[in-house]
Amino acid sequence: MNAAIEIDLHTSILQSLPQPVLVCAEDGAIIFANYAAEAFFHASSSILTRQKLSDFIAFGSPILSLIESVATRLAPMIEYRVQVGTSRVAEDRIADVYASPIPEMPGFVTLIFQERTMADKIDRQLVSRGAARSVTGLAAMLAHEIKNPLSGIRGASQLLEQSATGDDRVLARLIRDETDRIVDLVDRMEVFGDERPVERMPINIHVVLERVKLLAANGVAKGIAFSEDYDPSLPPVLGDRDQLIQVFLNLIKNAAEALDRTSKPEIKIMTAFRPGIRIAVTGVAQRISLPLEIIIEDNGPGVPADILPFLFDPFVTTKLSGSGLGLALVAKIVGDHGGVIDCDSKPGRTRFRILLPVAKGADAKPSEHQD
Repeated sequence: MNAAIEIDLHTSILQSLPQPVLVCAEDGAIIFANYAAEAFFHASSSILTRQKLSDFIAFGSPILSLIESVATRLAPMIEYRVQVGTSRVAEDRIADVYASPIPEMPGFVTLIFQERTMADKIDRQLVSRGAARSVTGLAAMLAHEIKNPLSGIRGASQLLEQSATGDDRVLARLIRDETDRIVDLVDRMEVFGDERPVERMPINIHVVLERVKLLAANGVAKGIAFSEDYDPSLPPVLGDRDQLIQVFLNLIKNAAEALDRTSKPEIKIMTAFRPGIRIAVTGVAQRISLPLEIIIEDNGPGVPADILPFLFDPFVTTKLSGSGLGLALVAKIVGDHGGVIDCDSKPGRTRFRILLPVAKGADAKPSEHQD
């Protein structure tokens, strides 16, 4: 094969890869960047190849020492879950970095970046769904083994309250109230065991969001400023209107509670069309696309880092009086709709992002139920 043709072939292969690929000299000078790398580093190939990797990657990053080690040892190496922050992108991203020497070019190293953000979030979502299924069995057991005795306890406390006086009446009322609280908790857990099929129809997600905003602004989020950034061209989602209202109302309620001590509380609701994310969903033979993005953002103090990976698991909560079932139920409903939910949080900004599939069929139109 002609050498020029072979070089063109190799370049075409590298350009076709969806992962960012860089070829660097031992001193970090960039000599090649594929199209995916241009998007990843927010810079054109001509700009990248005039600079060193250290101009884009934070000082002290293990990626810089990785290049030196690979070039010296002439053996491939991998750094897992590396923070890749650049001068052009404010937020750090997590990536696995694969580095390999180029035998035909001594001193040069190929870097491949595999961003972990979405993969990790989907993995956490699937784990949360598994935890929710565990709660299903627990809820069924609790309903049978606990609710019946609780009814007897509540009835007995009512009789005691009628005949008791003073402190005894207060204690009897306490027994009744705590019994009601436990019954309410079991009732909420029973929702996880509801596997009945839900009638769904094509729904305009903006109609749902506007209803939720109206309810929240006059209730759980009264006095909090709302702002919207909607993509008006979004196609409909196939879903249950009431369940979707429950999902977003729960998220806004959580945001409002987190803003309790924020001086200028604000909740943003954003929608966008994001093609390219496809996952396997239980009961569906083919992978489905999740292009509908809905974001609920607040400017509160953020979610503690140690809780964030488990936020959608049952019984995980940051509230002193919370049960930890609200977000687990949200994750279940989103999962039942074939979507995923994730949370990205730091002080001053917390984002809950939901990705949902588009309603299939040429005749899919938004629900006419517009109120």
